[in-house]
Amino acid sequence: MSDAAAGSAQGVGQASTDAQKNVALWTQANAEYTNENAETNWALDEIDWGIWAIPESELNVLGDVSGLEVVELGCGTAYFSAWLAKRGARPVGVDVTPAQLETARRMMATTGIEFPLVEADAAETGLPDESFDLAVSEYGASIWVDPYRWIPEAARLLRPGGRLVFLRNSTLVILCSDDEMPAKEHLVHAQFGMKRFEFPEGGVEFHLGHGEWIDVLRASGFEIERLVEIQAPADAQTHERYAYVTAEWARKWPCEEIWVARKRNAGAGSTEPVQP
Repeated sequence: MSDAAAGSAQGVGQASTDAQKNVALWTQANAEYTNENAETNWALDEIDWGIWAIPESELNVLGDVSGLEVVELGCGTAYFSAWLAKRGARPVGVDVTPAQLETARRMMATTGIEFPLVEADAAETGLPDESFDLAVSEYGASIWVDPYRWIPEAARLLRPGGRLVFLRNSTLVILCSDDEMPAKEHLVHAQFGMKRFEFPEGGVEFHLGHGEWIDVLRASGFEIERLVEIQAPADAQTHERYAYVTAEWARKWPCEEIWVARKRNAGAGSTEPVQP
């Protein structure tokens, strides 16, 4: 086996191992939290973003989604796809955790809101090329899948001119976070070389510096339109479950960010992904 083939095989094996760890984590989270809270999330009329629930009407990152074919990469219990369906979009939810998808199916039966669900790695969806107008990820593939795998997959799935919108932890909050919550007011990680993180609660997350995000997006055929750094509102309270950062911290520095990018039209540039 060549060095390149061996490296590729090793990468596939690592991705499979990481996915198994994340399935275990989210199966547990579903039993403890997300299944119970799915009804509340599906019932919301307003789309909101992140742990501070910033309204989409305030940020305006999605625009009019009516009539759009949408893929949600790492949909979890699929409440975000349900929000989009209420606004006339035609979503497809993709997730690797069976328990999360089972909750989504339960909510479909309860609410009458229906759309396809696919059990798959968000970087290997098996869905057809260029079949969507919008790809979204709200703490799904955006942090739980290697971006050098899922960003090219998002590009493959989108039609030319289609948009990618994803929410993730900010690079800064990751650099200030160690095994003991909450985030510190000083750096604890080096930015150069950051990528794969395993925290004590389990699972594997992926985080890059902004320069690397720009590189992987552009190399996959995207033009970046916006980077929204979210500030906690003045009246925000530290989240009971997501206490990895305090509201006080997040009023001073962004703990979450939303990226908006658009797939270039055919022939407008390289779509060869950069290597990590």
